[in-house]
Amino acid sequence: MDPYRFGYSPVVERPKLSWPNGARVAVWVCPNIEHYEYLPAEVRVRNPWPRMPHPDVLGYGGRDYGNRVGLWRMFEVLDKHSVRCTVSLSMSVIEMYPEILEAMEARHWEYMSHGYFNTRYHWGYGEQEEREVIEHSKATHLRLTGRKLRGWFSPAVSNTLNTPDLVKEAGLDYICDFYHDDQPTPLATKHGTLIHVPYTMDINDALIYRQPVEAAEFAQMIVDHFDTVYREGSENGRVMCIALHPYMMGAPHRLKHLDRALGYIRQHKDAWVCTAEEILDWYVASGLLPYQQHLGKEA
Repeated sequence: MDPYRFGYSPVVERPKLSWPNGARVAVWVCPNIEHYEYLPAEVRVRNPWPRMPHPDVLGYGGRDYGNRVGLWRMFEVLDKHSVRCTVSLSMSVIEMYPEILEAMEARHWEYMSHGYFNTRYHWGYGEQEEREVIEHSKATHLRLTGRKLRGWFSPAVSNTLNTPDLVKEAGLDYICDFYHDDQPTPLATKHGTLIHVPYTMDINDALIYRQPVEAAEFAQMIVDHFDTVYREGSENGRVMCIALHPYMMGAPHRLKHLDRALGYIRQHKDAWVCTAEEILDWYVASGLLPYQQHLGKEA
């Protein structure tokens, strides 16, 4: 059972987690750059587009807008605030749209796999099926970037009970499929320890289409969330993830709110604006062993 992959520890009882240069909070920005199929090929547990019959032009077109227009607007704001991102990436994007890969590579962005298509849910996958998708993501990333793939976030949050084991078996270093903490945590797998880097469903612009929230309120949520973890980080370091979708915050009427929120964070010199891999590497080097000792499970 997945809850038993990680030991319980109240955050107020843990050893202090310190970030580089005394930073209080590690902030990483995660654009979800996705591809939704025009005609989804696999529908098992959940229909990705309930509007029938397919093709659902409205569902497809909204996501396509992000790759055609919204992302390019977001680049301007992220560049303005010197934010180097870790992308939750549908791996098909960098095969289908080389211009996007070129623009991200020019900015030295990182990528974690968000599966191949965001319409290919993993619910119902057998172990070998899921293994093949992870291996395909690894191979695609290596072929097109020349680098090892290090992170995994299941498409449409459709992880299975096997996912952590398969991610570690594949040689990846971190996963973002759980939403249970404000610090990195070690996960137990059949193949050794896998690190979870905190992702978020709260500070996530998907709220704009799932809840009665618009961009101004979402930006204020970013600011308020930051204020809390920044205060708490004076005692014990925290992680804050800002999850974005180009077809949401890249819309013309929303961009200025993202600009405002990032500008507010950048006013704080002891906020470490970084990437998921930087959080991972620092935690493994400096925070993992004290936490394992705290749990009584020294590796």
